[in-house]
Amino acid sequence: MNEGLLRELVPTVIGILVRRGADFASAEDAVQEALIRALATWPDDPPRDPKAWLVAAAWHKFLDAVRAETSRRGREVAVDAEPPPGPAPSTDDTLRLYFLCAHPTLPPASAVALTLRAVGGLTTRQIAAAHLVPEATMAQRISRAKRRIAGQPLDQPGDLPTVLRVLYLVFNEGYGGDVDLAAEAIRLTRQLVTLTDEPEVAGLLALMLLHHARRESRTGPGGRLVPLGSQDRSLWDTGLIAEGVAILQAALARDRLGEYQAQAAIAALHADAARASETDWVQIVEWYDELLPLTGDSPVVRLNRAVAVGEADGPQAGLAALDGVDPSLPRYAAVTAYLYERAGELSRAAGLYADAARAATSVPERDHLTREAARVRQQLRGS
Repeated sequence: MNEGLLRELVPTVIGILVRRGADFASAEDAVQEALIRALATWPDDPPRDPKAWLVAAAWHKFLDAVRAETSRRGREVAVDAEPPPGPAPSTDDTLRLYFLCAHPTLPPASAVALTLRAVGGLTTRQIAAAHLVPEATMAQRISRAKRRIAGQPLDQPGDLPTVLRVLYLVFNEGYGGDVDLAAEAIRLTRQLVTLTDEPEVAGLLALMLLHHARRESRTGPGGRLVPLGSQDRSLWDTGLIAEGVAILQAALARDRLGEYQAQAAIAALHADAARASETDWVQIVEWYDELLPLTGDSPVVRLNRAVAVGEADGPQAGLAALDGVDPSLPRYAAVTAYLYERAGELSRAAGLYADAARAATSVPERDHLTREAARVRQQLRGS
């Protein structure tokens, strides 16, 4: 059974049910039940027309739910008609489902979960395992999200930037359970590229591919975090890098620069360097200067720019570039520690690495920063 094909059909089938009169929440529930049944029965008895099978199974699940509800309330069913025979309709509402699941009124965590279920075709169990939460907790999160967007029409104009933010959130969730969320985000973004004609969608895909290409080099033995400058570049996926660069170049050629294209350009410059020492930091600073206004002068972008300035023009210039950046920002202490170390102020750097370790939000990051503090203290003792 081709589980990937099955999941790709999910948004189309949801759209078909909605166009037949089902509300989005009921249609999504019905398709989920049909999906679970397909996963159980298709390996032994694959259908000749998977799409038609899924539409019929989901429609019957929907009608069963409506009949049960109307029976409970003592009313007649208004949508009792069987669907017309023959192939399932060819209308594809996938793009509209992207917009609905990433509705601006939804909290980011809810939009991510709903997108993975209604557009990605994942089961609630898979999504819960990927996020390391109980299935019941994830089911409640998805139910609340569907209640919040209840009544929103499927053909309402969507907000593409919100969709892109949600997909990037999915990508950054990484890997959990039996689902590779980074790969799933890439799959969904590839699909979105075929549904739109926006260079920023291509820019996001390029960014994901360029980051994903370095995945195998990011951790060492025991899950140790390996920073970019220390990564084994022979482990980088050159095929993904080439694809990402080609997609980025085509997007940039359209002269409609957006933040994901600028971020992808920075990632491409890192990927282009055979060794860390060959990184074109001057050009990276220039791209950060392009990125800043696109992100509304984002403090995170300013923090990352300071690192690039420190590499291009020296650590004192990098420290000066931190002027006005909020010291409570995550990674501020780590960036400052790195720049002070490069400036030769080892005692100050060691203390800041220790401060950064205490504020770290993940165990690998905390352990890495603790090792950095210990390394610099060892240098102090040896000097």
